[in-house]
Amino acid sequence: MADQKRKHHFDKRDKRGKRKSEEKVDEISPVIVAFHGYQQELDKRYDRYERIFKLSRDVTIESKRAIFLLHRVTGSEDRESLLQQALDKLSEIEASKFRLIAEELKDEDIYQFIRAYSSGLQEYIEALTFYYFLKNCSLIKLEDVQKRLTFTAADDSNSDETQQKTQKSVDGRINVVIPPIEYILGVADLTGELMRLTLNSVGKGDFETPYKVCDFMRCMHAAFVTMGSMSRDVVRKTTVLKQSLQKIENTCYTLQVRGSEIPKHMLINVFTCASSDNIPGYADEETVENDP
Repeated sequence: MADQKRKHHFDKRDKRGKRKSEEKVDEISPVIVAFHGYQQELDKRYDRYERIFKLSRDVTIESKRAIFLLHRVTGSEDRESLLQQALDKLSEIEASKFRLIAEELKDEDIYQFIRAYSSGLQEYIEALTFYYFLKNCSLIKLEDVQKRLTFTAADDSNSDETQQKTQKSVDGRINVVIPPIEYILGVADLTGELMRLTLNSVGKGDFETPYKVCDFMRCMHAAFVTMGSMSRDVVRKTTVLKQSLQKIENTCYTLQVRGSEIPKHMLINVFTCASSDNIPGYADEETVENDP
């Protein structure tokens, strides 16, 4: 009949059209017990991922605030005090956020959770390297960054969860492992802050900083070019680095050739307009997120 519903082999109904009662599942079956265990393990992993992600988001926000604070150093008479405030803020991020992330990652495979805290880690590295450059005019090493994210493990030997762990920290320390690629991407983000530092320095009448930044970024660009196509993100950020370097080189060229012709208070406008015309996407790159 046309209006009669088609029956499938998996449609368990009797002759009267009533659905047959489903067979009861044996809850003590080894297979069912195993899958319940898998479910609990996945739920714990998802919950851990969400906790790490929320901590990483807080790290990103606080790191941006540290960067905004570091930009106030340019032309300030209280330079050392501002640098110390920025260092204190970075230390607070390490103690209050990264320590919790390190505890979450203890005895876990970090590459299962790297995407949860990658953005926060890169933003923190950007802020720390920017501070280090302003303080020492050089680049902080990966080993030194790793030391800052290594903590003494809390004494939790009495907890049941700890007793179930099979892998423990041998030296009583926990850390947030920094994969080299994350360090490289964080350093690549530093170039944008150095470009803004150059413009701010010119606006404050400091004509020496642009040349220092230019030499530093040339070394960085040479190093990044040798990496080749390590990853899509590295290629993309190398392109942005090259654009930032071009802008700084144009700034140094203008200072050297036309610095005596243009009034000092107009130099910043000349550099900004010239860079916006010469560098594609500069207007988008210059957009700085406001401090929340």
